[in-house]
Amino acid sequence: MNCRMTNIFRTLIGALIFTAFISVKANASVSSIMIDAESGKILSESNADELRYPASLTKLMTLYITFDALEKGIIKWEDKLPVSRRAANMSPSKIGVKRGEKIKVGDAVMALIVKSANDCAVVLAEGLGYSEENFAKTMTKVAHELGMNNTSFYNASGLPNKKQKTTARDMALLGAAIYHHFPQYYKLFSTKKFTYKGRTIYTHNHLLKTFKGADGMKTGFTNAAGYNIVTSAERNGQRVIAVTMGHRIMKQRDKKVASMMEHGLQKLALNNHVEEEIKVADAQEAMKQEVNEELASNSLSTSNSNEENAWGIQIGAFSNYAKARNYALDIKNELIKKAEDKSIDVEPYQTGSAVVYRSKIIGFEKKEAKNICKRLQQSHKSCIVVAISKSELTLANRF
Repeated sequence: MNCRMTNIFRTLIGALIFTAFISVKANASVSSIMIDAESGKILSESNADELRYPASLTKLMTLYITFDALEKGIIKWEDKLPVSRRAANMSPSKIGVKRGEKIKVGDAVMALIVKSANDCAVVLAEGLGYSEENFAKTMTKVAHELGMNNTSFYNASGLPNKKQKTTARDMALLGAAIYHHFPQYYKLFSTKKFTYKGRTIYTHNHLLKTFKGADGMKTGFTNAAGYNIVTSAERNGQRVIAVTMGHRIMKQRDKKVASMMEHGLQKLALNNHVEEEIKVADAQEAMKQEVNEELASNSLSTSNSNEENAWGIQIGAFSNYAKARNYALDIKNELIKKAEDKSIDVEPYQTGSAVVYRSKIIGFEKKEAKNICKRLQQSHKSCIVVAISKSELTLANRF
């Protein structure tokens, strides 16, 4: 299967960015992870790589492959698939399809999403893979293509199988894959009920009713797995995907994942506000710099020779001092040659109710600063050239 990899999955697979937005105590009985759905940043994690039984979270992969087949035209929403004896005899949860009858692909999909129907999982697996065993091999293959390297599937439903294992991290990756690869089908996960043969069937995912912004995805339970969930929520353009597995009580699982998402969404909203203010402030500063740099240059030229190198390169703004300084050091050491005599300047800047820290490398002549900034921009690093006053140099020495 052709796997459409995106930057979010490279970020997750490589675990390149780690930011703990909330404090989570390690608990061997529970595994959890939360990500920013748009960037793939890990917002929190606890035992995220511990092998676990997925239970009905397995059906997310059954659906992923089904969505792919629908998009490619291999099957259609109105196609009818036969119900085998194996499918009809699956244990609950199920909608009760009978051997020999047929069910529409669309009804089977909705039964998986809303009812977590094991009989319909087998119908789809046999319809697409000729046998559930063969389909499960495809499930594992696709999982590994997505970067879910610690996952192995042996059935399409998630019913107990000692070999069928996954991790919270892999499940977050699968949730993100469905969201990004099949947005036209992702919206189905917000369905609270659907009607089949005149019978109304209600969702198992209570967070759709109780958590503001929640719009999917899947719950799961077996005695061996405990209560599991992959879920997502969006507020004001910010989206998180959260996974928690291994809970002994359903209410504790729901409370845990709701708390995770609340903290994550609040933090993303705050960071977005601060980042927007930083962009505006930096744009204003750049415009002001264009107007004033000639005046600054003339002023500096009348000072003593030590002030000839009174230009700097502003390379970023960060939420804390340590990040700002470390980034400046990295740029200085790795990207700027002959910078041993240059200094790091971290300038605190008030923006609204928050304080951000601007990273600068200082001690350049004006022409040198402009040339280096141009090279940084060619390497996709943002920067602006700034004139450094005596007060800024003094401030730098305080840190």
